Amino acid sequence: MTLKTNRQTECGSNDHWNRRTLLRAATAGSISWLTPLATSLSRAAEEASRGAPAKSVIVLWMKGGPSQLETFDPHPNTRIGGETKAIKTSAPGIKIARGLDQVADQMENISLVRSVISDQKDHERATYNVKTGFRPDPTMIHPALGAVICRQLSDQLDIPRHISILPGSWPARGGYLGDQYDAFLVGDPKKPLPDLTSTVSQSRSKRRLDDLIDIVEPEFSRGRLPKLDQQKTLHRISINRAIKMMSSEQLRAFDVMSASQNLRNRYGDTPFGRGCLAACQLIKAGVRCVEVTLGGWDTHINNHQLQQKQMAILDPAMATLIDHLKEEGLLKHTIVLWGGEFGRDPRINVTDGRDHWPHGFTVAMAGGGIAGGQVIGATSPDPNLATSRPDRNVQNPRNIADIHATVLKALGIDFQQEMYNPPIRPVAISEGKVIQELLAS
Repeated sequence: MTLKTNRQTECGSNDHWNRRTLLRAATAGSISWLTPLATSLSRAAEEASRGAPAKSVIVLWMKGGPSQLETFDPHPNTRIGGETKAIKTSAPGIKIARGLDQVADQMENISLVRSVISDQKDHERATYNVKTGFRPDPTMIHPALGAVICRQLSDQLDIPRHISILPGSWPARGGYLGDQYDAFLVGDPKKPLPDLTSTVSQSRSKRRLDDLIDIVEPEFSRGRLPKLDQQKTLHRISINRAIKMMSSEQLRAFDVMSASQNLRNRYGDTPFGRGCLAACQLIKAGVRCVEVTLGGWDTHINNHQLQQKQMAILDPAMATLIDHLKEEGLLKHTIVLWGGEFGRDPRINVTDGRDHWPHGFTVAMAGGGIAGGQVIGATSPDPNLATSRPDRNVQNPRNIADIHATVLKALGIDFQQEMYNPPIRPVAISEGKVIQELLAS
């Protein structure tokens, strides 16, 4: 039995898990994130992480592909710049697009890689590339960045360590590491996780489930499953951990409505704003990786107006997230990673839109040992768009694998080590090169 929320193309439209399905799945063994971590976790990675500045990651995922020209890499008053104007920021010499005024005040904490390149122009393939750091491969499914982080760094939490809020059509997954590293999917945090907390005492829940196991265990025997005793033990552990989660104080981290009205107003009264607030609370509770999705960036028509609409949602949420993490003393240990699957074409099309563009787009990073106020690479204000090699318009090009390698390095993870993909095929954690300029000394 496999239990996952329905995949949807619109943010926040996934079904929530409830208490009954959670317990049913735990009994059937399908929620493998509830089982204990394998003892083969890399001790070297754990030791390294203790001395690393970063401990957690928040991914702000801009589904559809945000325009670099209307966000973090404006070229005003040029043939490619469109209607966007640039504004000064708190980081000397760095300008970003008007509409990100609150983010501009946080730029001393943020660094930009303006020269990210890829060869993937299709949404699904490009999303896979950016989330995993690898090109799509028909022979395997690579794990997303958050899954790798959770695999390498162990924790003792009652709630999931890898969470995706408002997931789109390709939420972060465990890939060849297994479903236990899939992100736990959550919709709009304004709506509490339905019926997840237990309505009876923990001891009573345990008695009920012990009775249920006594009923279903003969099914295991009749099915002649391999390693039967081990399977039964794992199912019991899964159930116990499900019960522990339902009675855990850590569940409060999902509740954004208990935050002050002033704080919620700062983030913005939007699902994305609430998602960013939840991300901060979850990181404070000890969660390793939280992904928050803001869809609507695929602006093939009316690009300027639609990008402005998106920035009105993004600006207060992203700026407040960084500021809130700093207020809580969490920013120095938390990497905030902003980006989408690609950027937008410098050329404005006949419907006043911009099409897909992987040949020079921006990824923003903050916190967790990332040196703020830096700009890596540059795109041309007057690119040669007739060339068959548009990447040549980019100075100091970097690929997605380099972003992953840099994040993993900041977390103290040896990204050059290999993990094993069944059937026992060694695969490097990342094939990228660290962007040393981004790492704080």
